[in-house]
Amino acid sequence: MRRSSTFSSFGGRDRQGNMSGGARGGGFGGGSSRGGFGGSGFGAQRKNTQPGERLRKPKWDMAKMPRFEKNFYTEHPAVVNRSPQEIQKFYIEKQITVKGRNCPRPVFSFDEVGFPDYVMETLRRQGWTEPTFIQAQGWPMALSGRDVVGIAQTGSGKTLSFMLPAIVHINHQPYLERGDGPICLVVVPTRELAQQVSEVATEFGASSKLRNVCVYGGAPKGPQIRDLERGAEICIATPGRLIDLLEAGKTNLRRCTYLVLDEADRMLDMGFEPQIRKIVEQVRPDRQTLMWSATWPKEVKLLAEEFLHDYVQINVGALQLHANHNILQIVDVCSEEEKPFKLNRLLEEIMGEKENKTLIFVETKRKCDELTRRMRKDGWQAVCIHGDKSQPERDWVLHEFRQGKAAILVATDVASRGLGR
Repeated sequence: MRRSSTFSSFGGRDRQGNMSGGARGGGFGGGSSRGGFGGSGFGAQRKNTQPGERLRKPKWDMAKMPRFEKNFYTEHPAVVNRSPQEIQKFYIEKQITVKGRNCPRPVFSFDEVGFPDYVMETLRRQGWTEPTFIQAQGWPMALSGRDVVGIAQTGSGKTLSFMLPAIVHINHQPYLERGDGPICLVVVPTRELAQQVSEVATEFGASSKLRNVCVYGGAPKGPQIRDLERGAEICIATPGRLIDLLEAGKTNLRRCTYLVLDEADRMLDMGFEPQIRKIVEQVRPDRQTLMWSATWPKEVKLLAEEFLHDYVQINVGALQLHANHNILQIVDVCSEEEKPFKLNRLLEEIMGEKENKTLIFVETKRKCDELTRRMRKDGWQAVCIHGDKSQPERDWVLHEFRQGKAAILVATDVASRGLGR
């Protein structure tokens, strides 16, 4: 059992290639959107403007739009023959709630999903024995071409829940042509999460020769633009940088038919709703949309009602953030002056074994830096990460922590979700 300790003080705040096995399927039956990027000047300074203000909402003529396929799911005989009682027992045991019209039944094994061989081979290499709860229900939903809302805690396997159906979706569409933007767009709140989703897309998309580009602020735009111009079927992006590239005409979303909003509640908490609205406007209305979130507040629900059509919803566990019962939670209420001594004593106990790693969350950037300096003076191998750190430094810090070269990571909430994906 893992243990988590929290100190509370009384004061202080501180993504073309040939496919084998016929993986590429039929497609639109017509040409795809073409054209160069064009657009306005890039990197111009903007004052008193709203996000995406220079983006014009496309006038979609659905009668002239190329058709595309998005339903690739056929129920396995074992799933068809499964009794309602078995399914209900599964839902109760796994704390799963499903809502929506004609919701597909869950799968109990990887073989029941019906993934192509190029996906199954990668899954087998991972050594996993069965889908996670969110995957067991989420894969049939997404592969059916339905709009999906998935609510589950961070670390439950949501990334694969949308990325594997995305790979199948892409492989049934026409190849990208010069000037085409991505087929799959994944919008995430932070650069760290974008990088981790990109790692999953790279690993599982390699057998299909799918390219992905990771687009986020705090890094040079040139390499990201070049990757987009070379053609990437998958784009994983934070809202602000994607808006910049769309406004500058460096990419477009005319080919996007698979849209994912990951960690939607976190994006709203960070004030990204205007950017999200501008981005969604650029995607054809008959797209497939998947929204994933750890919680289900009113603001996220309203966004789902607006952006998704006839969607199916899966909830795993509670709709609000709650303590993970696999982790022992210890709350120590103490004064600000007692924190250094208690933290030092706790670290001596935890770090007794060399394999242990410790993640310490603080509220402010200043506190993050101060605590790290203090811990280094006391002999601890500590590194820190927060919003003011440059991207190369943040990449280095995360690499050092994951490789075990630094056993302690002090962080603000930039590391609050998806760090272990």
